[in-house]
Amino acid sequence: MNRLAIFDCDGTLVDSGATIYAALKLSFEKNGLEVPPPSVSRRVIGLSLTEAIAALLPGETLERHVALTEDYKRAFMGLRQVGQVEEPLFDGVLELLDALEHEGWLLAVATGKSDRGLRHCLERHDIHARFVSLQTADRHPSKPHPSMVEQALADANAAPADSIVVGDTSFDMAMAVNAGATGIGAAWGYHEAEELLQAGAVAVADQPLDVLKMIREHVDG
Repeated sequence: MNRLAIFDCDGTLVDSGATIYAALKLSFEKNGLEVPPPSVSRRVIGLSLTEAIAALLPGETLERHVALTEDYKRAFMGLRQVGQVEEPLFDGVLELLDALEHEGWLLAVATGKSDRGLRHCLERHDIHARFVSLQTADRHPSKPHPSMVEQALADANAAPADSIVVGDTSFDMAMAVNAGATGIGAAWGYHEAEELLQAGAVAVADQPLDVLKMIREHVDG
């Protein structure tokens, strides 16, 4: 069996929070809704879009949530067309991917992004081909459902006990627990370390390369 490292994207591989908020602001303003502050909106990054909108607007109907999701998508695409989408890799991410591959790990992504959004992001950084499995909200229930992890494990011929999920939100860590994998929190993202631990993370890395030490302590050890 192979060993698989499954990464969240937004808040873990790339710092996309500012662009996500910009698209959210455009879509909410278009619909005459009060725009939540960044401190609130970042709490739902990682969920699939409709679930994220529902978390921000629990009093609205499902139909309204779906409509706002489509407006958000149009706003995000509009930002992309004018070159205003910023999704830089976090410092140390490339070095972590290199180190994991050197040690024989396969790589995968499990994200609330769409297939198209994830491909565009990864290709921009020339890392798309490094991942043996790419799981998105287009084909799975929202996190923390384990479906994305389960499919990635199947694609990689990997067992949960030999695999990790690296993510910055409680949704990622709960997804790992639900799939029987080891969750390692990413403190450089959008949820606090304590939340990640409460959701099931075995440890929280302050920076990407710290993940290697945690693998040795909690997976190899």
